[in-house]
Amino acid sequence: MRYAYGVTTALLLGGAALSLTTGLPAGAQVAQNDQSRMQDVVPRAGAPTSFADLTSQLQPAVVNISVRQKVQVDNPLAGTPLGQVMGGGASARLAEAQGSGFIVSADGYVVTNNHVISLDQKGAADAVMVTMADGTEYNARIVGRDQDSDIAVLKIDAKAPLPFVQFGQSGKARAGDWVIAIGNPFGLGGTVTSGIVSSVNRNTGSGAYQHYIQTDASINSGNSGGPMFDMKGQVIGINNWIVAPSGGNIGIGFAIPSDTARPIVDKLIAGKTIERGFLGVQMQPITDEIADSLGLPHNRGELVRVVPPNLPAATAGVKPGDIVLKVNGEAVTPDRTLSGIVADLAPGTRIPIDVLRQGKPTTLTATVAKRPNQEEMAKQFGQPQVPENPFATPQKQGDGSSDSLGLKVLEMTPALAQRLQVPQGTKGVVIAEVDSASDAANQGLQQGDVVISANFAPLSGLAQFEAAIKAAKAAGRPSLTLEIVRPGQPGTVFIALRLR
Repeated sequence: MRYAYGVTTALLLGGAALSLTTGLPAGAQVAQNDQSRMQDVVPRAGAPTSFADLTSQLQPAVVNISVRQKVQVDNPLAGTPLGQVMGGGASARLAEAQGSGFIVSADGYVVTNNHVISLDQKGAADAVMVTMADGTEYNARIVGRDQDSDIAVLKIDAKAPLPFVQFGQSGKARAGDWVIAIGNPFGLGGTVTSGIVSSVNRNTGSGAYQHYIQTDASINSGNSGGPMFDMKGQVIGINNWIVAPSGGNIGIGFAIPSDTARPIVDKLIAGKTIERGFLGVQMQPITDEIADSLGLPHNRGELVRVVPPNLPAATAGVKPGDIVLKVNGEAVTPDRTLSGIVADLAPGTRIPIDVLRQGKPTTLTATVAKRPNQEEMAKQFGQPQVPENPFATPQKQGDGSSDSLGLKVLEMTPALAQRLQVPQGTKGVVIAEVDSASDAANQGLQQGDVVISANFAPLSGLAQFEAAIKAAKAAGRPSLTLEIVRPGQPGTVFIALRLR
């Protein structure tokens, strides 16, 4: 089970507050003399008073999964005299964990999460055991696994046909629909919880597989890989991770939608390689503040941050600062991101990309490549490096300040560029001081950041920076979008600051 603590997500293994007898929210009171209000709060006809019959039909197909895997552990004494005496390097240990899964065919194919059977996200488990609801145990073999979607398929061999469940259509789920989850939380096999769909398409990031069904059904450590059922008894999600500030369930859980999972499972069962489309570009969402600074509609498009050379996006002419509005004719939105659209395309496909560049629409054409693995991606997009702090000694360059943004800035010079380790010829202004009470501080701007454009107009220095602020005020814009180069990090980032 993946847990999110605040903004940090980690991999771990291991109902709605309604009365099912009345169907009313816990603690709700309805005036006896107001029958119209009573009609408003009573659930629609057919709402369940018990999940027992449905559970008895589904539970035999839900399994517990236990794994053993040798993992490499760094010796904390390495490099010390004691570590040298004891032979200090990394050592292997046997790790054990438990999760959940469900059978999808009578001949024994089992679906679960990849992180259930791959404890270090690199190699697969050395031994996998599947335990049925009746206690029968089977040794399982790994048929296939996909790290990007966090889906894996196992195979068990039985003498007789096995009970199984079928995938439903997650696209037909609606917020407020009843769901139940069956799994192995904390090793307590055969546990059933209920709740509702809280959101049908929750976007939790910018990756190709960052859209989930959100639920308030209790999901805990050990529920990973287990099924989320609708009231038809069909799997509409694979339970995957939760938000857990206190380490336990607080009613915010996420499941991989069946519409995403089913084609991947089918390919893994068929022994096919999972191939996804790839453009080679890093994006960032367009916040409401950025949209307001440019007079654009909300919830449309994404901003290009990084375009490494020799990849499809660069070859097509995509540039940092472009606002991508459509890909292959499909609108880019928070619910349907660029990476999600491209991931669904076959490598080799030629696609149009509609972008807005400095306010002017243009269409580019790209050939989709095959998405590399995560290690190759990290190499292509580079690793951050920390440059020398150029403000350790006093600066004498001409400077300026903006009470409207809460910033003090310096004119960029060749000497500053060298000390900041940014390319010579970089133009703009360097942030020398950030007012701790300003929106700039809240947005994470910091000393040493280089501002190279304002509202997507390139900056040559202080004069243009100050002119951009005046122009935004004159146009009645509530915010100003700055393009930031952060020394030691690849690409640029766009941040909209409220004008004060």
